[in-house]
Amino acid sequence: MRERILEDLKNAMKAQDKKTLSVIRMVKGAMQMEELNKKAELTDDEVIAVIAKQIKTRKESIVEYEKGNRADLIEATQEEIEILNKYMPEQLSEEEINKVIDEIFEEVKPSSIKDMGKVMGLANSKLKGKADMGMVSSTIKEKLNNL
Repeated sequence: MRERILEDLKNAMKAQDKKTLSVIRMVKGAMQMEELNKKAELTDDEVIAVIAKQIKTRKESIVEYEKGNRADLIEATQEEIEILNKYMPEQLSEEEINKVIDEIFEEVKPSSIKDMGKVMGLANSKLKGKADMGMVSSTIKEKLNNL
């Protein structure tokens, strides 16, 4: 994954694709910061987590831009998210996510909302990077409240 990002960085430089270059440089910087904090090279899963964090930050920014009626910033941020999504694993559909959550419920057999931590722990290990964890969390919370 790391090599792919560095290769794309070179290609964006050669093609003079300023938008892609800017986004990849931000990702590379975030990866380097994470490596400094960890004092080790990141694994592919950790690189994906860094990219997921970048996407989440941009989605939060879009919400703020919408409040300020900044269509120009919303569009630019959407483009950045599209570039970042190229590095993410294939996202599961809502149907597939619900199937995994149902399997987790079979395994954990939660009895109330107090079991949210157990369910989310398993969901994290099975779905991290493959699904929007905010949506997963709200789905699990809804199912637990309906028990």
